[in-house]
Amino acid sequence: MRDRQSAIKRPNILFLIADDHRFDGIGAYGNPVVKTPTLDQLAATGVLYESIYTMGGQTAALCVPSRACLLTGANVFKATVTANEVSLGETENPALWALNPALATLPETFRREGYRTFGIGKWHNGKESFARSFSGGAKIFFGGMADHTGLALHDYDPTGLYPAEAACPDDAFSSELFAEAAIDFIRGYQEDDPFFLYVAFTAPHDPRTPPKAYSDLYPAGDIPLPENFWTEHPFDNGESDVRDERLASFPRAPSEIRQHLADYYGMITHLDTQIGRIFQALDERNQTERTIVVYTADHGLALGQHGLLGKQNVYEHSIHVPLIMRGPGLPQGVEVGGLGCQIDIFPTLSELTKTPLPDTVEGRSLIPLISGEKTAIRESVFSVYKNYQRMISDGRWKFIRYYRSEGKGTDLIQLFDLFNDPWEIQNLAEDSAQHNHIRRLEEELLRWQISVGDPILHQ
Repeated sequence: MRDRQSAIKRPNILFLIADDHRFDGIGAYGNPVVKTPTLDQLAATGVLYESIYTMGGQTAALCVPSRACLLTGANVFKATVTANEVSLGETENPALWALNPALATLPETFRREGYRTFGIGKWHNGKESFARSFSGGAKIFFGGMADHTGLALHDYDPTGLYPAEAACPDDAFSSELFAEAAIDFIRGYQEDDPFFLYVAFTAPHDPRTPPKAYSDLYPAGDIPLPENFWTEHPFDNGESDVRDERLASFPRAPSEIRQHLADYYGMITHLDTQIGRIFQALDERNQTERTIVVYTADHGLALGQHGLLGKQNVYEHSIHVPLIMRGPGLPQGVEVGGLGCQIDIFPTLSELTKTPLPDTVEGRSLIPLISGEKTAIRESVFSVYKNYQRMISDGRWKFIRYYRSEGKGTDLIQLFDLFNDPWEIQNLAEDSAQHNHIRRLEEELLRWQISVGDPILHQ
């Protein structure tokens, strides 16, 4: 652990993560409808990353594997454990729940290096990993989703046990109570050591029930439908009947999708307001200039695009996530291209703070993209969904391979030119002129699958 003098010089970290907030649900990413003045200002005074992706996962509850990748910096097949490696006493399948105990987490690494780590909000990756990651916490929610009022929340438990009966409901709206806990922490922080404050919101995940003042901002009749709105998906992608897809009628009705989008935007604007309150607390405590702020999300979701509603797919709306950073060592008002992945956030923060990086981290620092030293740190990004879908994208050309498994799904491929077709409307897989792209991407995808031990290769 570093001595106190060196610790004082290191910046704080405020890590904000939303649930289901896709990349284009922010004004700064080009959405002309949603109102996000706080996040827009964050981008204007920091760095906006244009092309950050999640690796998907082997469960419909994609928040679990995506957060596992982010927190460990490891690939999707390594970040969580298999069912026979942990106790079966959890209320959910531990293979879909717990972080791999052999991997150091992002907050755990900073805790070991003298940071005061404090966790607030959603943690869907096991109680053991939370206990080793944080030296304090408040308003802790162990679970995937719930109503935004009446959440069963834990106080920080020094034993790390967090028995279910110790959780107490809180009637405040989730985004407000998590923001309030963060504000209380910032205002009361008196230590010399830097802090790592992790705030995980449950918004804008369904049930999308924004407070009335925010739902009133978005009359459903005024909400435009996306260019790739379809009444139904053209084939069985393996998960057409999952819970998320049943939140709207089949076939999709334009008026119903507009209402879903209106509620989604209301949740986002309310969340944006609460984040603004946290930033104000930093200003009041003169900590803004000393604090690296990170805003991201675990994944996105469809909400009518491609005839889908959920995130159990590998289209752009579901795997392309926002990432905005501001603070010491970062330029202002910069948009960074070049492909990146959630696992790259861990090494980026380590480099910015000169914090030693665990050997288990597979991600690559995004700093060379920010500095202009490199125009790319990755040639391609990859994503998976169960044993039904695999994806590779080189930033322009995107290849999706669909599988039939356990009586569901379709044996099919798609190829999209994201430069000319960002909405992924025209499948070019049958165009003979694109055969070389298909072969090249298919071969690279297979090499990646072999390197990470993709179980679909053995089914």
